[in-house]
Amino acid sequence: MIYYSTNKKSAEVDFRSAVLTGLPDDNGLYMPKQIPELPIVFINSLPNLTLPEISFSVANAFLSEDLSDDNLRTIIDEAINFDAPLIELDHNLFSLELFHGPTLAFKDFAARFMAKLMRFYVEQSGKDLIILVATSGDTGSAVANGFLNEPGIRVVLLYPGNKVSHIQEQQLTTLGHNITSLEIEGTFDDCQKIVKQAFLDPELRKLFSLTSANSINIARLIPQSFYYFYAYAQARKINDEPIIISVPSGNLGNLTSGLLAKRMGLPIKKYVLSSNVNDVVPRYLKTGTYTPAASIKTISNAMDVGNPSNFVRLMALYDNSVEKLRKDVSGFSFNDSQTINAIQDVYKKYHYVMDPHGAVGYLGLQSYLQQINEKVNGIFIETAHPAKFIDDVEEAIGTKVEMPENLKSVLNKQKRVVKLSNLFPSFKEFLLTFR
Repeated sequence: MIYYSTNKKSAEVDFRSAVLTGLPDDNGLYMPKQIPELPIVFINSLPNLTLPEISFSVANAFLSEDLSDDNLRTIIDEAINFDAPLIELDHNLFSLELFHGPTLAFKDFAARFMAKLMRFYVEQSGKDLIILVATSGDTGSAVANGFLNEPGIRVVLLYPGNKVSHIQEQQLTTLGHNITSLEIEGTFDDCQKIVKQAFLDPELRKLFSLTSANSINIARLIPQSFYYFYAYAQARKINDEPIIISVPSGNLGNLTSGLLAKRMGLPIKKYVLSSNVNDVVPRYLKTGTYTPAASIKTISNAMDVGNPSNFVRLMALYDNSVEKLRKDVSGFSFNDSQTINAIQDVYKKYHYVMDPHGAVGYLGLQSYLQQINEKVNGIFIETAHPAKFIDDVEEAIGTKVEMPENLKSVLNKQKRVVKLSNLFPSFKEFLLTFR
């Protein structure tokens, strides 16, 4: 399968080149030239398939020309070895829990898939790889865990100082070995900008084999589409109502993956883009004008993005037409007070504990359902375990949140971090020490 740059000024490439390059040299993002449509027989059989079986079929539609069935099955079996259960809170109301992986966040799906895939490519080429990752929280810890001690691969994480939760910071700064953590003076958008500049720097491109594990890498989006098919499969075991999925959205990789799944034939009636006060895309859906803005710190910090990278992919899927996008996506935004109230209300009503990102997803779903007069299955995505935001969640529900053992274990580990400014030259100078 051929991949093109959304800026359409770079040469088209195969999947391996798209993954290992990360970012085209024209500063666009790679997209598949054709999106495969899965047969209706497969869609109808989803309720009878396991998550790994679904994941293999979806991935194979993109990668059959690049990986043998045996190699792809090995990657899937090693990476997707945890569940994504659909939890019924009420009749026609569900939470899709994506926090059952090793770092308790939805990013585990993509990070583990990419780690196994890139290890395969490194073993084939014998050439070492440096992975650059900008993170607003969960991406960093998932990538660090997924790539830890993978031979021939070095990971450099950039995260904004004082803008991730304490637990998230402990997860991404305490591993050591082949993982280097950089605390950047600035915002996530600054970190993201630095990473993009690095990929376009001629000297760095000549000296190092650089790629990314952010959602700018096309290999992130493919595994994130797996759980949309799996959510549909679980919902169909319950009833045949149309399905609405609300996606807490920051950099838009998660939503774009869901829309890829829809384009592949998954019959999702509507997606809801749910954001915090960093509402660039909900405003675009309302006004038709896209205006990036400086990001604002919130309790749902993974969505604190003022200029989401995957917006260009979203536009590529819909021919740069807001009218076409509106047919599949509705957008809403909520502040911290509304988020806390949602955590409280759901706990009181259903005895279910949401994290702040899931709470934003719940609010978006409820807002959309109030606009329609139709019986549907409403699903909101729980992207992270509530214990990762334990202070805010415990204050909201007035009781203790059980801390999983794999979170407890990182709290007392030594933080290893290098502090840098948000200026690219300081980052480049640091990276050049790897020569």
